[in-house]
Amino acid sequence: MDTKKSGQNIPAEFGDANPLREAPSVPPWLFQHDNLINALESSRTIEKEKLANTLNYIHFKGGYLYALMQHPKYDKPILVKVLPEICEEHELTCHWHEHYSDFGLENYHFRYLIITESQTIILVPAELLHISNQGIKIQIPQKSHILCKRQTHRFYCSNVNAELMQSGFLAKGKLIDFSSLAFRINVNPEAPFSFHRFDSSVYSTIRLSQNGRTLFSGRCNCVRMKQEFHGWEIVFSPSNDHVKQLQPKRIRHPRLQIYPPPIATFSHPFTQKKNKYEIFNISTTGFSLHDAVGESTLIPGMIIHELSIVYAGELKINCSAQVVQCRKKNDETVIYGIAVLDMDIHSYSRLNRILSMNMDPHNYISTEVDIDALWEFFFDTGFIYPKKYKFFQQHKEEFKKTYKKLYEQTPEIARHFTYEKRGQIYGHMSMIRAYERTWMIHHHAARPMKSKLPGFQILKHMMLFLYGMYHLPSAKMDYVLSYFRPENDFPNRVFGGFARELNDPKICSLDLFSYLTFPVGSPWKQLPKNWSLHTSSHSELWELDQFYRHSSGGLLLNVLDLTRSNPTEDSLENVSRQLGFLRKWNAYSLTNGGCLKAVLVVNQSDVGLNLSELLNGIKTLIIDPEGLSWELLNLAASHLTDTYQLDNIPFLIYPSAYCNDMNIPQEKRYYLWITDMRHSGKFMEYMQRNFRMKYE
Repeated sequence: MDTKKSGQNIPAEFGDANPLREAPSVPPWLFQHDNLINALESSRTIEKEKLANTLNYIHFKGGYLYALMQHPKYDKPILVKVLPEICEEHELTCHWHEHYSDFGLENYHFRYLIITESQTIILVPAELLHISNQGIKIQIPQKSHILCKRQTHRFYCSNVNAELMQSGFLAKGKLIDFSSLAFRINVNPEAPFSFHRFDSSVYSTIRLSQNGRTLFSGRCNCVRMKQEFHGWEIVFSPSNDHVKQLQPKRIRHPRLQIYPPPIATFSHPFTQKKNKYEIFNISTTGFSLHDAVGESTLIPGMIIHELSIVYAGELKINCSAQVVQCRKKNDETVIYGIAVLDMDIHSYSRLNRILSMNMDPHNYISTEVDIDALWEFFFDTGFIYPKKYKFFQQHKEEFKKTYKKLYEQTPEIARHFTYEKRGQIYGHMSMIRAYERTWMIHHHAARPMKSKLPGFQILKHMMLFLYGMYHLPSAKMDYVLSYFRPENDFPNRVFGGFARELNDPKICSLDLFSYLTFPVGSPWKQLPKNWSLHTSSHSELWELDQFYRHSSGGLLLNVLDLTRSNPTEDSLENVSRQLGFLRKWNAYSLTNGGCLKAVLVVNQSDVGLNLSELLNGIKTLIIDPEGLSWELLNLAASHLTDTYQLDNIPFLIYPSAYCNDMNIPQEKRYYLWITDMRHSGKFMEYMQRNFRMKYE
């Protein structure tokens, strides 16, 4: 055996194949499976030609093998990672992995070449031709041995950080390998801890991460542990096959089996290898996958930051997801439940469109709409009635322009739903992101359709959309609001009925506003002495909060979020501007001698963003009506209208009783309905109970 030392002449067949020799050294692994070698006589075999093809495939994909080496003085064999060259004829050259550059492996005795493949090991009893500090050259035998290794496939990892936490104890290191049942980490305790503080009989929390992103975090059981030269090697198994990801829901999103089945593709978080699975069934919040027992690379709790759902080979839906459940279907198949953690609104809409069309082919979400057909529908259903048309007809070209952008460009701040048959619209509903974390439902209209109730169908369609959307962080949907007039029977029964039955304004609030049309123009005089109109201070907004809590106890101020600081990069104002839209709102205080009388919220949006312009006017909250005449309030509001391009704007007043007390002729009244989406399941149950709405 050639045992030339480092620094001497290197044989030509090895060349300068180790450019990373200065990398930090990692000790070889001790070999723990002597029983496998003892079973060689009864093993299956693989022919030399087949083995050569396997070796060349490993070289082709940039993989590695293991050399089983024996220390010249000590009995315990070690495993050393080696990188193969092309296998030609009967010979193979392998280079030591750069981690082992300082271990003098040229002094060791070569025993076997080892190939790990699925649940098997291939032991190659090769003849050593040459060894140096660069690697080995061996002759391939006529036959090699195939051995069953374990029930589950073990996958080796690199560059995945591991943290072990237990009652204040902390150790850090790396993930070595994993299977579907367990994973092995190598860690060392952080100062001032030692492993005397670690109790292997109780749960530990394990966090696996890469580049600052969490890949797994959960409670685990210690299976076994031992101290090695380079730290503690510990095998953990997740304590549960189920991860509690969301509060249990009495109403679940419909899970569908669709054809052709969508495909889930992703790079595995631990190995970066490509994975591809057929999706067995799917909803807007998650899906299930089937895999072979022992072959799977998935672990409950594992987070997949970039996953694509591919439908019909063309449509790609990107999301982040988490493995939340694992259960055996039978001896051969295991089922994994995958929860969607987040996806952008366009991806979410595409997924909803696929599922909705499978449930009812007349459902459409944010697809291209014939704008002329839409306007005809609004007039035909009476949604645009004479008084409303008169309100905006002078600016109808601007309205048309806004709707062309909303319905043809489908920006992420708006969605629309239609119920159509042969190109004719029978039901319509839309929503707009009205405030930072609030979406507004509006433009609900329907016309008769034989054997169908398009109004209810489109409402159910939107409810299911919202029910899945609100838990996505990118949706920015903490609340949903809608305006409706008390005399409008349908929304009053649906939205108003739910608020009244629930009777909890912290979950669903119902505030009554008076509505007036206010002329835009320059103020005719200044405010009287001791009266002031200025940007609201934090103390004044705090006083507004106290008033509203006492008067309503509802969700309006949560929605307005008037104490927000300067707009962030992804604020609604900035996002709208980037998309070519206008959306902003600011609060102004009207005071008399330092006493807060009212807060006027100036809302600005594109003309026609809402047909009633309820996002393009002034919302006034009366704090103290004493001494606040209609003339004074009117004068104050006139100082705030110079930003509007309309001739008239909506002027909403809360509480509505102010108009009655001041004998102000109000044109109409609006309920502002707001619901906290964390409790949206209660609304779904209300609709199911009172309107026999079915979601399956």
